[in-house]
Amino acid sequence: MLAFNLLSLVLGMVLGSFLNVVATRTTQGKRWWGRERSVCDSCGRTLQFIDLIPVFSYLLFKGKCRVCKAPIKISYLLVEVIMGLSIFVASVTYGPSLSFLLSVVALCCLLLSSLTDIYSGYVYDWLVFPFLALGLALRLCGGMHAFIAGLMGACACGLLLLIIVLLSKGGMGSGDVVVAVAIGGIMGTWMGGLALYLGFMVGGLTAVILLARKRVKRKDHLPFVPFLAAGVLLSLVFGREILTFLGIFPGWPWLFQ
Repeated sequence: MLAFNLLSLVLGMVLGSFLNVVATRTTQGKRWWGRERSVCDSCGRTLQFIDLIPVFSYLLFKGKCRVCKAPIKISYLLVEVIMGLSIFVASVTYGPSLSFLLSVVALCCLLLSSLTDIYSGYVYDWLVFPFLALGLALRLCGGMHAFIAGLMGACACGLLLLIIVLLSKGGMGSGDVVVAVAIGGIMGTWMGGLALYLGFMVGGLTAVILLARKRVKRKDHLPFVPFLAAGVLLSLVFGREILTFLGIFPGWPWLFQ
């Protein structure tokens, strides 16, 4: 288990690095697939393997390009650390199981959507749907009832966010609805619904704190998907206990490992 958890930590950091590249290039209108290579933002030098090791390369070269010494955005390090710790927590919570695999799919989907939301204010539907499809495909491993539960979760969570979007009159966008559909489809009705609730709670508390400290104004726009990502992580870690305490069965695969 220790080896599995450590490998999950490394996997998370690698996924964080890759998804950050996908988000950055997508928002810049650049390709991230095929023969495209990573380059230094300052000198344009093609990066080598030693420059691309998640977390390690940033710390080894003290947050600077190995050649031109230009500073590298600390966001690269933060994304790798956050994703690494998130996958690590999921591995500790569920161990090597289908629950863990679904957790990875959900966390990757929410991290990528959070990054595009932060970088550009947009959620790209075509980046979200593959995660939804993969999550539903994994649900087939639990039988048709688990797959149907995913479809019901997608409809329920999507409808809930759609209603909120319509009531907000521009305060939220259609991309948030697509992300909610993915959350429900991957996690199921109850775990997905709890993730949305926790995301709203985290977002509301954060907004109140920022307003109280005068960091933002009432009409300022805050990216909402990162709060949904926080809700998903909290639901993955504490959702089973919360739902069972309330007398609600979390559904497959969250109680089957």
